[in-house]
Amino acid sequence: MAIPTNKEELRQAIEINYNKLKKELSSIPQELTRIQELEGHAKGAKMSINNLLAYLIGWGALVLKWNQKKDNNESVDFPETGYKWNELGRLAQKFYEDYQADDFTTLKQNLDIHVDQILSLIATKSNQELYEINWYENWTLGRMIQFNTSSPYANATGRIRKWKKQKEI
Repeated sequence: MAIPTNKEELRQAIEINYNKLKKELSSIPQELTRIQELEGHAKGAKMSINNLLAYLIGWGALVLKWNQKKDNNESVDFPETGYKWNELGRLAQKFYEDYQADDFTTLKQNLDIHVDQILSLIATKSNQELYEINWYENWTLGRMIQFNTSSPYANATGRIRKWKKQKEI
C-alpha cells in the first residue's frame, strides 16, 4: 500500500492494515501469546505476541498524548519523556512492561480502543491539519500518525504470519 497523502487515504490505510492484523490475531491460541519467540524490536531480542500488542498500544497511546498536548499548546517530549529517538528499543521494553499484566484478550480490546480513538482523532482534523503543515519538525501530523499506526500494523501482521508459519498455525 502506498504511503497515505491525505486524510481519506490515512483512514483507509489504518483500517485496512488493522483489519488484516485482527484477522491474524483471531486464530492465535491464547496459550501461545506469552511465549517469547518473535523477533523483537531491539536487535537480538525476542518478544511474545502480547509484547507485540503492547508495543502497538504504546505507540497508539503516544500518538494520542502528543496530539492532546499539542492541542493544549503544551510542550511534547518526542518520542516520550525520558527517551530519545535512538532509544526506541528501550521504549519498546517499557511498553512490554506497561502491559505485562494484561492477557491477550485484554490487549486486543485495548488496541481496538486505541485504533478507534485514533480514527476519531483523524475525523476531527482537516486535511490541511493532517497533511499541509509541519506538525513535528519536517513531519505532518498525518505522517506521524501513519508512522505509528498503519505501518506498524502491517509490520506486525508480517511478523505474525511468519511466526504462524513456523508454528504451523
